[in-house]
Amino acid sequence: QVLLVESGGGSVQAGGSLRLSCAVSLYPVTNRCMGWFRQAPGKEREGVAQMSNADASSYYADSVEGRFTISQDNAKKTVYLQMTSLKLEDSGVYYCAASQRWSPCHDSFAPSDFTYWGQGTQVTVSS
Repeated sequence: QVLLVESGGGSVQAGGSLRLSCAVSLYPVTNRCMGWFRQAPGKEREGVAQMSNADASSYYADSVEGRFTISQDNAKKTVYLQMTSLKLEDSGVYYCAASQRWSPCHDSFAPSDFTYWGQGTQVTVSS
């Protein structure tokens, strides 16, 4: 059973924008930490943004602060990542992730904080 499905990836020129979506089939969807990670070839998976859907608090990696925005629509069971002013180094496979229910977002913002993962969507930024 696929519980998280990402969409919205694609190719864009530097400076452009993309919005990624993550359809969440977990039940219930509430009281979890939702996150977006990315992985470039030959590099470790890194956290991009995370949000608590209990209180809507969010956290961003320094590399994307001010350019990316994580949001969620609990009614639609969808988490979004709005990406603007894209840079070449933003390229990679982007993964949506969810924690166990009642597990808060952690300052560590590590992949091990999350239990459920999507299959990823490719984002390619070109010059």
